[in-house]
Amino acid sequence: MSKVVQFRLRPEELRDENNLVLVIARESGKAVGSFHYEWRKRSIDARKRDIFYNCTIEVYDNDESIEINDSFQAKDVHSAREIHIVGAGPAGLFAALHALELGLRPIIFERGKDVRSRRRDLATLNKTSTVNPESNYCFGEGGAGTYSDGKLYTRSKKRGDVDRALRMFVQFGAEKDILVDAHPHIGTNKLPQIIVAMREEIIRFGGEVHFDSKLTNVIIENNKLKEIEINGLKRISSEYLIVATGHSARDIFELLHRNGVRIEAKPFALGVRIEHTQDLIDEIQYHGRHHDDLLPPASYALVEQVDGRGVYSFCMCPGGIIAPCATEQNEVVTNGWSPSKRNNPYSNSGVVVSVYPSDFPHDEMNPFVCLDFQKAVEQKCWEAAGETQKVPAQRMLDFVQDKKSVDFPRSSYQPGILSVRLDEVLPDFITQRLRKAFVQFDKKMQGYLTNDAVLHAPESRTSSPISIPRNSETLEHVEVQGIYPCGEGAGYAGGIISAAIDGMKCTEAISHKMNLT
Repeated sequence: MSKVVQFRLRPEELRDENNLVLVIARESGKAVGSFHYEWRKRSIDARKRDIFYNCTIEVYDNDESIEINDSFQAKDVHSAREIHIVGAGPAGLFAALHALELGLRPIIFERGKDVRSRRRDLATLNKTSTVNPESNYCFGEGGAGTYSDGKLYTRSKKRGDVDRALRMFVQFGAEKDILVDAHPHIGTNKLPQIIVAMREEIIRFGGEVHFDSKLTNVIIENNKLKEIEINGLKRISSEYLIVATGHSARDIFELLHRNGVRIEAKPFALGVRIEHTQDLIDEIQYHGRHHDDLLPPASYALVEQVDGRGVYSFCMCPGGIIAPCATEQNEVVTNGWSPSKRNNPYSNSGVVVSVYPSDFPHDEMNPFVCLDFQKAVEQKCWEAAGETQKVPAQRMLDFVQDKKSVDFPRSSYQPGILSVRLDEVLPDFITQRLRKAFVQFDKKMQGYLTNDAVLHAPESRTSSPISIPRNSETLEHVEVQGIYPCGEGAGYAGGIISAAIDGMKCTEAISHKMNLT
């Protein structure tokens, strides 16, 4: 019978396979040579100068086999009942994959392009500052996650759902390490081919995936969905529509509102994306020890309450790149990503301040109040940086000391940066809290507050500034039958894994309504 053992090892001890086997033998009470093992969890404890790996391993006798259960098992659905899905991000893709399991025929409509075609538009964006409003870092096959890192960490408490989603990623080509690491990560360079494998499986079993296919209308009668319109031309009868369009599909919010589908303003967060050298973050986090092949590039997570409001790091990317994530030409937006090896010389993270509808008391009940604020900041930054995809920037210490930066170290942000006092483009309630937070962060990570770090503005697409309310049990919209708000854009997820889980939940809810489950 298998046995789970837990222990701690220094990095150099873990690297030595013979030593690892001896430790497993000692902890399991089994003789060397009488067992084999599988990793279950692995995490780094670098809180003190002595750094350890926390190890959880399952040990099997040699005559025991390791049972492998594929998480995804599809049915042929060529003749099955249809469900429609808008958006081919993680929520939409996993909704479609789960539909295959449940015997439903998923038909996905994605406004953007497939991953290969999309890559060319991203190259154009980085080189010429030309934004394709239908194909960019936010829109296209795989959604915002495909070309913005592929981090799979989630705060979801439903471990079974999380493990299942991770196993499905492995089944479609991800490394098995994501099942083990405390903060799993696929990498922007590897995620696209996994997304393609998912799409091909959906089609192979009878589903459909349509690119360059934008939802342009929903036809509702007696509070019930009747039809959807694609590209302003094609009308399709639809009883079940999963709306998984992501946090940046602003036109979808407007479309729903225009058709009387209730939406609501939602808190989000806004701030800057800060870039340090990875060497500095390694030195701080590893107590003077630089990462090598025994330790991965270091990350961090910081949070502080400043004047009654949360200020925190967001989407931290070790060994990463800052990317231009605008979805319209007259705005600038920053985000970050890392390749699978996280081997770029820079470290970046969003540092953001919570924003609430109540910050705008004159307009608090307007469902677009937070979205309008988000748009205004992005446009102001675009104007201040020369109306290209360059972004306003300021050295970190200069920002804290209220000085304009006269020069910069090299930035990973390809379109370029321009020296701007960030308090001229960001609201006071954001900049004042950021200044105080950076001082406090430096007390937790000595050396973090440095003029060698550069702030890029804005980091504004942290989550959706609008939610689409749904019934907590049926997952249908609270007023319109047949519409299933889903994922990050509807306010029910905060990353790839939580969006994937929510997509599967919505398909499950539809199946239940059809009396199939």
